[in-house]
Amino acid sequence: MLATAAVCVSMLAAAAAEVAALEAPVSALRLDRTAVLTAAAAPPVLLSGGTNVSDAQIDEFTVMVFVFREGVLKARQVAPGRRTLDARGTKYSAMVLDGFPIEPTDTVIVGVNQAQRVGSDAWWRAELQEAAQAAAAAKRPKEERRR
Repeated sequence: MLATAAVCVSMLAAAAAEVAALEAPVSALRLDRTAVLTAAAAPPVLLSGGTNVSDAQIDEFTVMVFVFREGVLKARQVAPGRRTLDARGTKYSAMVLDGFPIEPTDTVIVGVNQAQRVGSDAWWRAELQEAAQAAAAAKRPKEERRR
């Protein structure tokens, strides 16, 4: 049964757009193991693992997704806040990407744009759009970038 589920998940991921994760400077979180899963007659879903790279527990963090087509930003979506991530721990979450139809050739860039440690009133924040645009441009073939 587990093998069947793994095959189904890999088949779903195979037809989806590739995902690149951004890591903002001085972020306590890193997104890894990201994938866009697709299924017939359903919106795509981003699956990601958020890892706390600090020694402090995170109370809440927010994930932001950018979708580029031919180098042009077509959609930006923010996930509801993710809760409680232990120090050095990893938490998996899913986000339905229903704001824009994603094609297999699109570039999907994802990152953490804010986080708050347990017991703190302060939020760490990062502006990701400029870095996402640079990452999307770097993924395009050189011929396309010159147009």
